[in-house]
Amino acid sequence: MPQVRPTHVDLASILAEPNPSVDLRLHAYEASTSNFLRAVTNYANRAVAEITKHRNAQEADKKRLAEKTVAVKAETNQCKVKEIELLAVMEREKEEVREAETSIIALKRQLASIRETCQSVDAEIEQYRALTANLKREKDRERQTLEMHADQTGPELNACETRLRCQIEGIEKDRLLIRFTHIDKIDIDREFSFVLDVASRSNQVITTTPPLPNLPILLNELNETRDIFRFIKLMRSAFAQLVEQH
Repeated sequence: MPQVRPTHVDLASILAEPNPSVDLRLHAYEASTSNFLRAVTNYANRAVAEITKHRNAQEADKKRLAEKTVAVKAETNQCKVKEIELLAVMEREKEEVREAETSIIALKRQLASIRETCQSVDAEIEQYRALTANLKREKDRERQTLEMHADQTGPELNACETRLRCQIEGIEKDRLLIRFTHIDKIDIDREFSFVLDVASRSNQVITTTPPLPNLPILLNELNETRDIFRFIKLMRSAFAQLVEQH
């Protein structure tokens, strides 16, 4: 912009003129003023544009910061939720660990109890084995005794069966079935029988065919004498007497 230089004015010579006037050079002033105002306007426009630019940049930065803040808050909230869930999981795991430890302690106690029981059972098994061995030895001795007794009584039994016309057989454990024939002269094949229970020291007659009225007397004598062969002979005589009475 061109600068207006001040002009020296000779006031005395101007006043001496018939029509005094001063050339204010308003055109140059107006041109200079117009240039100044245009320069000021341009500056202001540039300043406003720069300010707007900075403001827009600040707004963009603020928006980015706000979005970032929201994202950070959301992420923080997610982290807090995950932290709460993780704490809950850790608490459950702690509870499970405590329950597992309690179960382990209970199982250890049960194991100790089972071991004690096993030891007790092992001791009882050893006792039973010893008792079984003793019983086996006793049974073996009894069997040997019975075999010797059978060898001794075998001939007597055969002689008894032949002489008394009877058959002696075991029907159940500790029970003997004695059957007689040749008692009834009219029907020599008619069978008379009785079942003798020798399970206890007090022998018992379970049944007789036909019934004998004097059976209790004969049974008392058997339990006193313990002579089974004599008892069989007496039973045959009783059956014979019963047939004669009828």
